[in-house]
Parts: sequence; C-alpha cells; structure tokens
Amino acid sequence: MTDRVIIKVSSSLELATAETIMAAARAAARIRKLEPLAIAIIDAGGQLVMFQREDGAGTARFAIALGKAHAALGMGSSGRALRDRLKNNPAFQNAISAATDGRFVAVPGGVLILDGSGRAIGAVGISGDASDADEAVAIAGIAAAGLVSHPAKDAND
Repeated sequence: MTDRVIIKVSSSLELATAETIMAAARAAARIRKLEPLAIAIIDAGGQLVMFQREDGAGTARFAIALGKAHAALGMGSSGRALRDRLKNNPAFQNAISAATDGRFVAVPGGVLILDGSGRAIGAVGISGDASDADEAVAIAGIAAAGLVSHPAKDAND
C-alpha cells in the first residue's frame, strides 16, 4: 500500500470571497438595471476562481470579461487607467494583446482586488453593459467583500 499525500494549494483569493464579490456585483447590476453580465474573478496567479454568465448575456462576454480581468492583473492597473494610458499607443496595446493570446481588454470593467496592504490578490472582469457600468458594479462587489479596489471609485463618483 502506498501513502497518498495531497498537499492543499493556497490561493490568494478564496472561493468564499469570490462568491461574495460575485453576489454583490450581480445585486448591484440588478439595482442599476444593467444588461445581462458575464463576470470573471481571477486570483493573483491569473487562475479563474469563479465565473458566471447571466441569462441573456452574449457568448463573447466570457472572453471579454476574462480579458478585462487579465489586463488589469497583468499590468497592475485598472482597465480604465490602462485605456487612458494606452489610448495614443495602439501598437503597444496590440502587442500586449498578441503576447497574452488576446487576454488583454484594456477598458473599464477590469478592476484589481487589493488586500489591506495594497497588494493585488486578484481581479474582476465584467462585460455586458457600458464599460463604466461594468466597472461600477465590480467596485461594488469588491467593497462588499471588505476589500479595496483599483480604481477605488467608479467614473461617476
């Protein structure tokens, strides 16, 4: 008989936290009467922790939401900040997209999840409505989990 040893792997973002972020973001979206959303939550290693696609959301929304989350995490900045920083440099934006196999959607809706010391422990990417609205509900979801987001406020605050 061989000993079976399985060592649990630690994640920077626990499933329970992702579930809180997801539920709160979806609740905020329904209050705001947003279009159906796709929401992707990844940990600091870029691994998908949780994904949901609301009824009626288009099939491309998963790839867009995941790309928004990966862009934020991969560059250490929100999708809004990336859009603003790269708007006059489309060649660099295209190069990053090619280097990441298309997982680089630099628009609002990609929001970093920060721990108490300001380190990124993951990211949320949301797609389905206007990008600013996607960003707003991502921020609301992160705040509901007692964490900090980057950006800390949505564009309308």
